[in-house]
Amino acid sequence: MQSDLDLISVRFDRHVRNLSLIYSAGILSHGFAIVVSRPNGKACRDDMRFYIRDLFTRMKIGDLEMKKQALIKVNESMVEDDRYIKIVVETSDMINVLVEFLDSEIGIQEEACKVMLLICEFDLYKHVLIRSCVVGPLVRVLENGNCVGREVSARCLMKLTENSENVWAVSAHGGVAALLKICSCGEFSGELIASSCGVLRNLVGVEEIKRYMIEEDMVSTFIKLIGSKDEVVQVNSIDLLSSMCCRDEQSREMFVREGGIQELVLVSDPNSLSSSKSKEMALRAIHNLCFGSVSYLSALLSSRFLHHLLYLLRNGEISVQESALKVTSRLCSLPMEIKRIMGDAGYMSELVRFLDAKSLHVREMASEALYCLISVPKNRKKFLQDDGNMSYILQLLDHEEISNERSDLGNTKFLISILMSLTRCNSARRKISASGYLKSIEKVAEREDSDAKKLVKKLSRNKFRTILGGIWHS
Repeated sequence: MQSDLDLISVRFDRHVRNLSLIYSAGILSHGFAIVVSRPNGKACRDDMRFYIRDLFTRMKIGDLEMKKQALIKVNESMVEDDRYIKIVVETSDMINVLVEFLDSEIGIQEEACKVMLLICEFDLYKHVLIRSCVVGPLVRVLENGNCVGREVSARCLMKLTENSENVWAVSAHGGVAALLKICSCGEFSGELIASSCGVLRNLVGVEEIKRYMIEEDMVSTFIKLIGSKDEVVQVNSIDLLSSMCCRDEQSREMFVREGGIQELVLVSDPNSLSSSKSKEMALRAIHNLCFGSVSYLSALLSSRFLHHLLYLLRNGEISVQESALKVTSRLCSLPMEIKRIMGDAGYMSELVRFLDAKSLHVREMASEALYCLISVPKNRKKFLQDDGNMSYILQLLDHEEISNERSDLGNTKFLISILMSLTRCNSARRKISASGYLKSIEKVAEREDSDAKKLVKKLSRNKFRTILGGIWHS
């Protein structure tokens, strides 16, 4: 046995010596490597596996340049055909080697980060990365990598922390402090700051992490980011603050005290350079954060927000209009004085336009908001001064009645509610009775709609009084 072992040992020594000579001669450099061509798009999985295994071998035994080139080829393959992603994940020990590369020299580190990001795009494979302890190396890249490496690392962490189970791993490796430093320092790229905000947005669901961020006075830092000229920074910082302050009164008070409402109003200003996406996010944040108390509303309404909101309701892109309508609907449920101001500003005519929107949800919001506004006598009188408003609602009701004969969809009940409110005025009752749409209302009443029955009854009494009045004057 000993002689056999000695023989094997001699052979190993000879192989090691030969390999050392080969390496020192530079034969393992990229210039002497046999290059395997990437299979075409119709190649079988075995050919694809062979290609990836060849690249993996270069990663393990090649010099730095060969490793980097192999990583670039892996990246290109995964980008062009996501079948390669599964092959990379399934290739034995390849993920572990890629994780080790995250602590390597900058060029290799950067390419390894890109491979990780492509894998992170698939929820199915995230657990493989977590099991290979990828979070710690990604945090180190975030702290010490180059610009591209840091940006890609932050995007990887944002993807991985979408699963709340991975949040503590980021915190345990010092990731929270690294992310806060990036957001606080103005020297980093907008892409990196935005991605860092995205990671923190996933982390604030943990109460301890959120408390730490508040204690570090990060609310004021994130408010400053709202004023960024970079759209993705604006959007992600607003999203982070909404998540951070929405259900926490202490952080919300800090948000208001530090001028957060004013920053959101500036983003919603039609004259600002903010994109439609930023305006949409600002309106969502206003809806979530600014209706908690009288002081919040005072801060909102004292900053010309109603003028901005009306403009966006009238001229914004569809997604912005819907967000504006949601805020408008919320404002319309406030005390009488706010409703009067909105009525005088011209909100009612804009809400009428949304009564015929394609989305049932939009129609419902517009109907409810309009109903709230015309519940104010002054607004109701102003609304009826334009004969087109009443005629349009009656036309819509007639259209809804025809639609409802074919299906149960529609917002007939909201239109009926608006008409019921309008019939508090004698002139409105006369106009409805004199119109050709009374039969549509009666048909709705026949379907056991209680509000429609009340409306028919009210209109019938008015018609009876008209007849009596005619007889009396004759």
